[in-house]
Amino acid sequence: MELLVTIFVAYLIGNLSPSYLIGKMAKNIDIREHGSGNAGATNVLRVMGKKFAALTFVVDALKGVMAVLVVRYLFGEDYAMVAGIFVVAGHNWPVILKFKGGKGVATSIGLILVIHPFYGFMAILIGIAFLMKTKIVSLGSLMGMISFAILVLVFSRDYAIFATVLAAMSIYRHKENIRRLMRGEEKTISKKKKS
Repeated sequence: MELLVTIFVAYLIGNLSPSYLIGKMAKNIDIREHGSGNAGATNVLRVMGKKFAALTFVVDALKGVMAVLVVRYLFGEDYAMVAGIFVVAGHNWPVILKFKGGKGVATSIGLILVIHPFYGFMAILIGIAFLMKTKIVSLGSLMGMISFAILVLVFSRDYAIFATVLAAMSIYRHKENIRRLMRGEEKTISKKKKS
């Protein structure tokens, strides 16, 4: 019963889409029909600007924090890791938006800082370093999530399955970005994709 409650609560929290709600309330648009088509903070930045992107990022991160803290309080650490996976799944594939969501980066950032603060913080720094160097958000996001998985696999194996699943979901959701990166066509935060 605890597992079913954990999955349901976390997935439901993940379904809350600030990018979609902000787009509708502020501009009367479906953010998924503009820019990259992704329901996440980076697309909000490109389509609606920094203020709305920052709000989107914070709310998405808080979804991860809330899901993990609620389930940890109710059922303990093992279930908190399950909650972390399913809140990201709810963000990436929300049933209320016909399974067309975001890529789970902000939500993952929130939850890894709760579940494993030190390695979460280190992974975020690595991701930021790649972002600052390349100006490519997707690359920074991927390197951050992969770094978290590597750090956990090397130093904290109790969390290995959790970290590996999170990284795998991130890689899967970024598969088109990876293809563009390999072709040298990925967008940066300062310019549009090459034609």
